[in-house]
Amino acid sequence: MTVLIAGGGIAGLSLGLTLHEIGVPFRVYESVRSIRPLGVGINLQPNAVRELDDLGLADRLGEIGIPTEEWVLASAEGNEVYAEPRGLAAGYRWPQYSVHRGRLQMLLHDALVERAGADHVVVGHRFVDASQTPSGVTATFEDRATGARVAIDGELLVGADGLHSAVRRGFAPDEGPPVWGGAVLWRGTAFGPPVRTGASFVLLGSLDQRFVHYPIAPVEPSTGRQLQNWIAELTFDPAEGWGSSDWNRRVETDTFAPAFADWDVGWLDVPSLIAGADEVFEYPMVDRDPIDRWVDGRIALMGDAAHVMYPVGSNGASQAIVDARVLGRRLVDHGVGPAALSAYEADLHEDVSALVLRNRGAGPIAILGEVDRRCGGVFDDIDDVIPPAEVEAFMAGYKAAAGFAMDTLNAAAPTIAPGEKA
Repeated sequence: MTVLIAGGGIAGLSLGLTLHEIGVPFRVYESVRSIRPLGVGINLQPNAVRELDDLGLADRLGEIGIPTEEWVLASAEGNEVYAEPRGLAAGYRWPQYSVHRGRLQMLLHDALVERAGADHVVVGHRFVDASQTPSGVTATFEDRATGARVAIDGELLVGADGLHSAVRRGFAPDEGPPVWGGAVLWRGTAFGPPVRTGASFVLLGSLDQRFVHYPIAPVEPSTGRQLQNWIAELTFDPAEGWGSSDWNRRVETDTFAPAFADWDVGWLDVPSLIAGADEVFEYPMVDRDPIDRWVDGRIALMGDAAHVMYPVGSNGASQAIVDARVLGRRLVDHGVGPAALSAYEADLHEDVSALVLRNRGAGPIAILGEVDRRCGGVFDDIDDVIPPAEVEAFMAGYKAAAGFAMDTLNAAAPTIAPGEKA
């Protein structure tokens, strides 16, 4: 009855923890030879934090993340377009967290190894292909140390192997590379004085050029500074293509910093943060078109393998965690077999595919485009440009689509109740 999981990122490890909780045998196969805390900052929405809380990880999450207190949109001149409380400050039963992606991955990994044993996470094994019969699935992995191919039998196979998913290629063999819409992100971390509340998510600028900022560590008492994640973004003509085939490469700041040279708005000094980064990575902002199905018999996709999306709504990691928990719920309901996978797909496929396209249309920050259209992004009083009720209605619609509308989430029963087993 073993469930084979291809991919040991946030999605695969969250599924491993869920399967251990509900008593389902599993193995996680990860292609890298050593899982290390790589990456930059991400945000976890309250719907995902709820699931990690139910997995008994709330205390550990509080040790590595900053509970977000507010979410802010501002013009390039620093004038506030919109601000709202987030997480506990907004009335959610669970926080929203800003956290380093690598530290979150290691938290999940370490918890899984502690609970299930180190033999449940097999590193250095790259998924190659799979076949299935009415009674089971056989996945072939390449041992990256020896080059040998190993065939592993299981009950189900779940592809949690990310943006360049090899499992997904079995569903969409002619799909091609990820879709680039013209935006390029440069991401880094730097120490600086607290901004606004010291726990604020801030987006400064417009749809074509913007700067995202949020802290990922507490303020240091000795220096008064805190480690802050930042993202600088510029938009180009996608018809001209992008000069690099590398979706994650280290670059020098002079690649983009001149475009932000005068973006010191007083309460946020963008040039200083860019200059203070030890290293900067370039990410052309990509996604994939939704595909018709995530499930084929005994094989399923989840996380970025199923629905990689633009990061404009901070949904990627959150949705991966929710995927894992919903799949666990359906295994409890239907047993370890294809019926559970079909029910999982029915729960999520349509809504999350729509969210991919909504984020491609700028997601919750699309309101900046409307402000640009009405006033060119220059204003003294935003209420003269766009009524607050209009912005609030737009934001409420996005939260509902993304699965973290507060009243609905606060009233929802646990996805998996304590003690439930498959």
